[in-house]
Amino acid sequence: MYISEEICKSLDDKEIVSRSLEDMGYFRCIYLRYEKSLKRYIFKISNFSNDEAEDVLQNAFLNIWKNLNSYDKSMKLSSFIYRIVHNETISRWRKTNADHNLKEAIMNSPSEEESEEKINKSKYIQNILNKMPQKYKEILVLKFLENMDYEEISNILKIPEGTVATRINRAKKSFVKISKI
Repeated sequence: MYISEEICKSLDDKEIVSRSLEDMGYFRCIYLRYEKSLKRYIFKISNFSNDEAEDVLQNAFLNIWKNLNSYDKSMKLSSFIYRIVHNETISRWRKTNADHNLKEAIMNSPSEEESEEKINKSKYIQNILNKMPQKYKEILVLKFLENMDYEEISNILKIPEGTVATRINRAKKSFVKISKI
């Protein structure tokens, strides 16, 4: 059954999950709601081309569908989904990048309307993040670019919230240190 975008917008995440488990057509709502932000996240933590990011996203959505029955409704759906996308991205990244150096954008390519100053700032931030250890880069992207709280980050990275706080603190110090070099 085809589910319209309007129907999807009228449902909250928990309703979408429940209906998706009964009617696969509602899974489209999850895709519509999360596809853009997940793809942006993949780009932020990897150096993938558009085609590679699409492959990762496609595999992730297959895994989301396969694992939807195991979704813990006490968690935010976004945490569940980002965890799967995170795992897919890291898995693919490890296969294709033995040296663990991410080379590309931490942010989407700037639009034409953005000022040169903003473009330069984006490149500057990207350059610093590319020099950071993966575990610090991931945590900064999730916290400051994806605007997630400690609980969500904890669920995605499968680390305790206290460790999230510690890594954020260390990542910020590392960012500052690298920025002064």
